[in-house]
Amino acid sequence: MKYISTRGGGEPQDFEQVLLTGLAPDGGLYVPASLPSFSRDEIAGWSGLPYNELALQVIRPFVADTIAEADLRRCVDESYAGFSHRAVAPLTMLDSNEWTLELFHGPTLAFKDFALQVLGRLLDHVLTRNDQRVAILGATSGDTGSAALEGCRHSERVDIFILHPHQRISEVQRRQMTTVEGDNVHNLAIRGNFDDCQKIVKTAFSNQDFLPAGRQLVAVNSINWARIMVQIAYYFYAAVNLGGPHRPLSFSVPTGNFGDIYAGYLARQMGLPVDQLVVATNRNDILHRFISGNSYQVTDLAPTYSPSMDIMVSSNFERFLYDLFDRDPARLRDFMARSNSESLQVDEAHWQRVRENFSSYAVSDEQTCAMIRQVYDESGVLLDPHTAVGVKAARECRSDPQVPMVTLATAHPVKFADAIKAAGIPTPPLPAHLSDLMERPERCTVLDNSVSAVTGYLSSHLRA
Repeated sequence: MKYISTRGGGEPQDFEQVLLTGLAPDGGLYVPASLPSFSRDEIAGWSGLPYNELALQVIRPFVADTIAEADLRRCVDESYAGFSHRAVAPLTMLDSNEWTLELFHGPTLAFKDFALQVLGRLLDHVLTRNDQRVAILGATSGDTGSAALEGCRHSERVDIFILHPHQRISEVQRRQMTTVEGDNVHNLAIRGNFDDCQKIVKTAFSNQDFLPAGRQLVAVNSINWARIMVQIAYYFYAAVNLGGPHRPLSFSVPTGNFGDIYAGYLARQMGLPVDQLVVATNRNDILHRFISGNSYQVTDLAPTYSPSMDIMVSSNFERFLYDLFDRDPARLRDFMARSNSESLQVDEAHWQRVRENFSSYAVSDEQTCAMIRQVYDESGVLLDPHTAVGVKAARECRSDPQVPMVTLATAHPVKFADAIKAAGIPTPPLPAHLSDLMERPERCTVLDNSVSAVTGYLSSHLRA
């Protein structure tokens, strides 16, 4: 398995190189040169497998021979052993043929745990084998940061620096990061929004001269291919537990950076029968505007009740555009170069291909809270605001009620007290392992919105 950059530069890389690099040197994102595929018989044979076993089947072809089978299995098994639900990703019925896939039973109560628990262990294995030290630099709109810290903080070979937008995430999200102990853990609150944080990270990756000799940056955002690879597994898991591959399924995915829905797109490319993929967004709706109206234009970012989706520049959308443009790096480079300053369109044939792959819907804060209340009254299930966005979009976009519709439940509602209270529902208590979260001491540094502020801090806080 070889990986190439969406922007056409450099030589093909193997999985280990991509794991340790994240962003390609030319500024592009790594994608497989070709995708593995599974037959319907193979997929059907996974029915009844526990989550870790099925995930291993999906992940193995992407890793190939860069990591030994026994070591890969250990990393996967250990990653999911600590999840609080034995099914790891249980399905909950909301209505006839309508389900949520609960992805919040990991240690930080969000779907990011699925990938970052595995990523942390893969990094630890590779760095130990190579006798290497790295600096992790990541940006978070709320959930990636805590999942990355939890997955990577135990590694003696890693210093980890996580940027979040100052005063733009929920209190629980912030405290899940700022209360993590460890000399190798650094939380940086940036005076700006998530797009500003993400831009700083990408700029730092493009020029790493501020690092001492022998060190390099590693990405934990979904620009790192390993994140996408691991997330593909839960689409297959949901399918085989709801009658797939003998019948198709549809998925609604609350998404900001496009990584989670892109994993579903890849699952379909790899042989999973998927009827609809619904892109569910909040008022920061650039993806919906492009999918529904062929208009790709960056506008001002607005805070919402679903802060993990408060993203305007969706990094992983580049990976889909690369396929849309028939893997032509020149066309992709031109589109990306103009995307921050122009309102862009694609020709009619390409736009129809977009619509063949995705449906979309944008949900306001008022609609989000109304959906939380409605589902709670209908079924007794309490949704977090991101999942509520997904359920609303699913109900608006669903084309065939005979096809099971699965909304990805991306976070635990306890993380978003403001939205739950606005829906008129009492906030649930924190789980036992986080019961004292509000009393734990916090550690965080507030920095200006500049690359130099971040790289200066990073270079002066690396452990010897």
